[in-house]
Amino acid sequence: MCQIVGLNVCMSGSAMSCEECLIIHPSCAWCAQEKFGSVRTLTSRCDLRQNLQKRGCEAHHMESPSSSTTVVKSEPLSSKGSGPTQYDVIQIMPQKISLSLRPGDQTSFKVQVRQVEDYPVDLYYLMDLSLSMKDDLDTIRNLGTKLADEMRKLTSNFRLGFGSFVDKNMSPFSYTAHKYQDNPCNGYKLFPSCVPSFGFRHLLSLTDKVDRFNEEVQKQMVSRNRDAPEGGFDAILQAAVCKERIGWRKEAFHLLVFATDDVPHLALDGKLGGLVQPHDGECHMNEKNEYSGSTKMDYPSLALLGEKLAANNIYLIFAVTKRLYVIYKNFTALIPGTTVEILDQDSKNIIQLIVNAYNNIRSKVELTVWDQPEDLSLSFTATCQDGQPLPGLRKCADLKIGDTVSFNVSVDARGCPAPGTQQSFTIKPVGFKDRLEVSVDYRCDCGCTNQTQANSTHCSSIGQYTCGICRCDPGYLGARCECQEGEAGSMYLSACRQAEGMQICGGRGECSCNQCFCYESEFGKIYGTFCECDDFSCARHKGILCSGHGECHCGECKCHAGYIGDNCNCSTDTSSCVTDDGQICSGRGSCACGRCQCTEPGAFGDTCEKCPTCPDACGTKRECIECRLFSSGRLSDNQTCQRLCKDEIITVETLKTDDPNAVLCLYKTENECVMKFTYSEHANGMSVLTALKEPECGAAPDAMTVLLAVVGSILLVGIVLLAIWKLVITVHDRREFARFQSARSRARYEMASNPLYKQPISNDYVETDFSMYSKSYNGAAH
Repeated sequence: MCQIVGLNVCMSGSAMSCEECLIIHPSCAWCAQEKFGSVRTLTSRCDLRQNLQKRGCEAHHMESPSSSTTVVKSEPLSSKGSGPTQYDVIQIMPQKISLSLRPGDQTSFKVQVRQVEDYPVDLYYLMDLSLSMKDDLDTIRNLGTKLADEMRKLTSNFRLGFGSFVDKNMSPFSYTAHKYQDNPCNGYKLFPSCVPSFGFRHLLSLTDKVDRFNEEVQKQMVSRNRDAPEGGFDAILQAAVCKERIGWRKEAFHLLVFATDDVPHLALDGKLGGLVQPHDGECHMNEKNEYSGSTKMDYPSLALLGEKLAANNIYLIFAVTKRLYVIYKNFTALIPGTTVEILDQDSKNIIQLIVNAYNNIRSKVELTVWDQPEDLSLSFTATCQDGQPLPGLRKCADLKIGDTVSFNVSVDARGCPAPGTQQSFTIKPVGFKDRLEVSVDYRCDCGCTNQTQANSTHCSSIGQYTCGICRCDPGYLGARCECQEGEAGSMYLSACRQAEGMQICGGRGECSCNQCFCYESEFGKIYGTFCECDDFSCARHKGILCSGHGECHCGECKCHAGYIGDNCNCSTDTSSCVTDDGQICSGRGSCACGRCQCTEPGAFGDTCEKCPTCPDACGTKRECIECRLFSSGRLSDNQTCQRLCKDEIITVETLKTDDPNAVLCLYKTENECVMKFTYSEHANGMSVLTALKEPECGAAPDAMTVLLAVVGSILLVGIVLLAIWKLVITVHDRREFARFQSARSRARYEMASNPLYKQPISNDYVETDFSMYSKSYNGAAH
């Protein structure tokens, strides 16, 4: 039984009787118990079953019928079609069921379908004999024998029939002038002779003597009509409904092959010839086996055609030329049980076409519903060969002969018909004679009405007692018909007002016999001397009265132990704020009303345990890295580690540090190595640690390398210092030489240019001595 969510619709419906209660919703029940409800409350007897039980209604006094399904006939499915048991072949199970429906209460049942092997086949070949089909007629003159040979590979019981059509023999559809009456091809050079046009002509009833089919075909001649469309739909309908003339067997698979090279006339086309009478869907065959209503009624509609084909279990195969394929394909969507195949221009492929169409039809099972009552809704769920339920589908395809498929059918009644109404409908697979008959009765009456007491003492002997309530005679009122209508004067109503000027019973009850009888509300209980109190007008939290942690008493929440506040939403329990290591809110916040309020910037989570930007974030996660990856550190105990470290840890060879939302953490291990990892919080609330598989450790230096490096450094420094000293000396010498050259130049100038200078006169001794001094000076200078 379906359940209701939200408001109590049973009480909001204001049901005044058991029958009115049952129709509100399938979850509603009526309590017929005599003593039920409070003394001073207008108790609703229509409520949810569980509510009635809580209020003291005994189960055997409740009226709450439910829908049910009873299988009346269910014979097992057959596996073979032909043979001595062919008349007892069963392809659908069950065959009869009975439904007992309460409005709105859905029930369901299962249907199984199996197409049996070697099932008898009746095939009626309906051919267009207009002039354009002459080459096709020549091709099929020996069709019967060849087709029978192919079909006997599929079934051992095959019969074949034949019929033909052209169009209505009247203007403007055919040539009606006097010279064309006997030969509509008169004057036509290509085919100077042909038979008069006709609507439909039945030529051969279904028979297993296929030679007769060849004989009849060889007798046929083509005809000629005026317009392009043909009257084929007239012929299809007559072939479907004239069962005795055609010879359709009840226990056979019915195939009607419709071969044409042009489009058909549809309903209302007959008005062009003055035919205003719609087709009546009946058989109109005269003693010559010709359609006698051809010039009296309009062409049949697609709906009528589909109805008659389905009623007589006939599969229609459109064998049409390629240019017409799309048009007839659209017809198949409107006519159940039809398929379309492409016919060669000369019908050479007709045998393979029929075999392919037969195999295609036999690979599908589709259910149809007949005579469905308007107040019933049906839904289907198909379970085909893959075993997967397909809601909303009533068809299975790609089946093999012998496969069993099932359908779950749900039925729901939308209302109650007139009392005593019995209805039925039929479910049958398209093209099958087998069917499931479903009878329906409605559970809209209450059993307690059978115990109605007239002039009952329960009703002060002036009313009718039925289903726990009194129906008072005219002029009386009250729960027990104890008051007369005239007693409800103003002097009696004042006793039902809390103060002068206030509403009677606070507007939430009725004053009867000088006292308030409070209404029942779908929201809860109304009570008090003047109906001034209730148990639903208190403060709420997130739509829940008193947060679900208290009771509402006359507009005030009375909180349960462990909760405080106007709406009882604040818990005094701090256990939900304690982390696994015993801290309150991870030391990053305070516990208020049973929830952590994080005060540390960047902290979040139920216990403020997540905080990538906190100073201690890396230190906290380091302990988890140590215990989870290396079984070391303060949390190395396995149980402690598993309890405190629940974050996801991903190990990598190379750590990427370009994620802006991740915090890079480093720490030095006991071996003086460096361990690196990143810490981030994903949008789904999970903490993710990405760490190196192993810490990064530097290698010990080589002694020879160090020695060579030191010696090399010393030599390099010495060479650099020597080069610097050489550079300083060179610069100094060049400066001194430049100073000497300058002094010498000045000396020469003084000797050559001084007018006061006079060469001294000297003797040999003096000259010799001066020469020696001069050489000595020059040598020193150089």
